[in-house]
Amino acid sequence: MELIRGLQNLRSKHRGCAVTVGAFDGVHRGHQTVLARLKARAQTLSLPATVIVFEPLPREYFQPLEAPARITNLRERLEALATTGIDRVLVLPFNKKMRSMSADAFIKTVFVEGLGARYIELGDDFRFGNSREGDFEYARQWGEKYGYEVQRTATQTLDGKRVSSTWIREALLAGDFALAEHLLGRSFTMTGRVEYGRQLGRTIGCPTANMRIGRLRSPMSGVYAVWVSGAGLCNALGVANVGTRPTVSDGTKANLEVHVIDRHVDLYGKRLTVRFVDKVRDEKKFDSLDALQAAIAGDVARVRSQFSESSKHS
Repeated sequence: MELIRGLQNLRSKHRGCAVTVGAFDGVHRGHQTVLARLKARAQTLSLPATVIVFEPLPREYFQPLEAPARITNLRERLEALATTGIDRVLVLPFNKKMRSMSADAFIKTVFVEGLGARYIELGDDFRFGNSREGDFEYARQWGEKYGYEVQRTATQTLDGKRVSSTWIREALLAGDFALAEHLLGRSFTMTGRVEYGRQLGRTIGCPTANMRIGRLRSPMSGVYAVWVSGAGLCNALGVANVGTRPTVSDGTKANLEVHVIDRHVDLYGKRLTVRFVDKVRDEKKFDSLDALQAAIAGDVARVRSQFSESSKHS
């Protein structure tokens, strides 16, 4: 899959494609159906299949604290898109310039002059342009002038319910990782690079890897049993805390900390993949570090007892 960052990096070779545009947060089974249809149409027309995404997501730009929490950060989203067999992804920065672009200008600048689109697939709920006047019907009318075909993205359902990122967020918040996996078509994971933290875990006998999660907010909060891979680890059993660490911080910034059970590996600077399998408890603010230490020891003992035997078969 070719990654194109910004309109300025489009070249003549990128003109002529079948394209869709959207958030694609999670790249869930509903998205996968849309992308499979796009690929099929692209193959019929002998065109590359192209996906347009924005970074940050528009709602994050306008309301960073109120926008829905990300299921996938940008890197995770691109990796998931790559597995679908899409040919190209164009990442457009959502900034002041993009915000001020009219629907007419978006069609002309992005779809026509930039990509030379011949087939466009748009969802019913997708809006574009500074006044949000752009939608499926709007794009269809312009298609008559510019010579592209527009099709509407059909709503995708699973078990009689519309598959959506919102449904997945609800499953994650409830700790229902089986449902999340069912909707995603894969296990829910977070990936990130381990960075130096306050090293407080070492002082209370439970060293943790602090990971950048690449999200303004986490879609869930609590203590979880996880499998950890990367940096020489392959499905190593661990305990992860996702949240704002209320006992030792100001309780505002989302954070992911992972303690790998019974393994001693230098993880600083390494990229890890954390696969969530079960929720242990909610995040809680403790009155002292001693109380926190006792709670963590209990979490580790519970996870070790419940999952260590399973790890032999993972």
